[in-house]
Amino acid sequence: MARPDLKFGKKLKKYGAVDFNACYNCGTCTAVCALASETDSFPREMVRYSVLGLDEEIKGSLKPWLCYYCGECSTYCPQEAQPGELMMSLRRYLISRYDWTGLSGLLCRSLAAYAAAFLAVVAGLMGLFFFSGWGQKEWMHYGHLFEMAAIGGVFAFILLPNIVRMWYFTVWKRKKTLRMKTYLLALPELLLHMFTQKRTLSCNDERDNTLWWFEHLVLVLGYLGLLFATVFLDWFASTHPVVVAAGYVLSAVVFVVTFDFVIRRIRKRSEKSVFSHPSDWFFVIWLFLMGISAFGVRLLVDLGALAGHFWLYLLHLTVLVQWALIIVPFGKWTHFLYRSFAMYFDRIVKMESPAA
Repeated sequence: MARPDLKFGKKLKKYGAVDFNACYNCGTCTAVCALASETDSFPREMVRYSVLGLDEEIKGSLKPWLCYYCGECSTYCPQEAQPGELMMSLRRYLISRYDWTGLSGLLCRSLAAYAAAFLAVVAGLMGLFFFSGWGQKEWMHYGHLFEMAAIGGVFAFILLPNIVRMWYFTVWKRKKTLRMKTYLLALPELLLHMFTQKRTLSCNDERDNTLWWFEHLVLVLGYLGLLFATVFLDWFASTHPVVVAAGYVLSAVVFVVTFDFVIRRIRKRSEKSVFSHPSDWFFVIWLFLMGISAFGVRLLVDLGALAGHFWLYLLHLTVLVQWALIIVPFGKWTHFLYRSFAMYFDRIVKMESPAA
């Protein structure tokens, strides 16, 4: 029998939930949700679980990830219970439950913890700057090594164990299945949604939603492309004209699209940007800073002026280290990863169900 957590509502508000206790179970949110069906009650079921404090049911559910927050439910809610923002808050909460380090929950609940983590990175880099004795060549060499080590280290020691925990809560405890055939047949679902976030288009066909999906797709491709160019092709040190040109284009794409995302949040253009958690701001602002600083560093390299303006590379490196060690493993970046795996796990569960 499920045991309700009477303090769950207070916990969830620390993750950004707004007025969800105002829900009186009318079902309007499910009636207007394009993703709702006879078997998937979006988002009503999660609202009820949250009101009742059914923590284990929420932890074992993939539904918060299957919602792409078009905002229709919040727009039409007669009680202004903000079910769309609740689903967003549940995703932040679930990240804290998947994370074996506990840091995701701490950072998400505390703005001071975020600030302390960012400042710790700044202090560490300043210490290296004053006491390492490195010159420009050493800084750029070790900066490039850090990029390669961070990708492998963060994924192997933080993200991969967290994905396994997510699988355990949402698949193994529900189905206890390990049929490799099912996992292989469902694999295209993971790749499709990881690179396209295609389900966003199922929410509604309004122009703003389609534009948001397109910008998000361009941003994902631009970010992955810039990551490949800077890490694997060593863009800052490369002299190959194709690599250099590609790096300029990709970094420009990243900072232009993220700048538009910042403007959307400031102007609250859509329902999904009415409420902004600090992690939302950190994600878009740091990605914007990373794109524009990378563009500036490469431009200085081509102009032969980097030595006189090396502070820009140090700024870029600071943003990069904060991004790699704080935002990627513990911030909103993980939504990209967990949502993709949620689509994959959901497909596995449905393929293993008796009706499949």
